[in-house]
Amino acid sequence: MRIGIGYDVHKLVEDRKLFIGGIEIPYEKGLLGHSDADVLIHAIMDSILGALALRDIGYHFPDSDSEYKGIDSKVLLKRVFEIMKSKNYKIGNIDATVACEKPKLAPYIDKMREIIADILNTDIENISIKATTTEKLGFIGRGEGISSESVCLLERDD
Repeated sequence: MRIGIGYDVHKLVEDRKLFIGGIEIPYEKGLLGHSDADVLIHAIMDSILGALALRDIGYHFPDSDSEYKGIDSKVLLKRVFEIMKSKNYKIGNIDATVACEKPKLAPYIDKMREIIADILNTDIENISIKATTTEKLGFIGRGEGISSESVCLLERDD
């Protein structure tokens, strides 16, 4: 078994679509980033790469590379899955949390779990996604950004 932790944060800005967990969430702002800035998928990717001791997504998909400009984070997650698979590991489970004041994410969580489980070739029961607020404290509480944390357990797939 191997365990990894991932964390990501992006600033909320006007004139961007909001993608979290592989789906577009209707909202007046979106997350700023080189890719689609899907904070949840980025944290999950970092937790998987961390469990494999393979650095982070910035190392594998640098924002200095135009190939990743505006890229759908689901594509990147699939690439991380292929790396994990090539090392003979599979998902044991993932537990992730998204912190934001708005929008409310509860209506979208089941679909997020389904999308992520499908990409990672695992049962939906192995993917936990939670949403929380910061009770209006800090940059998240002021609506300036969204963060996400993820922990994953990888198991040998021999």
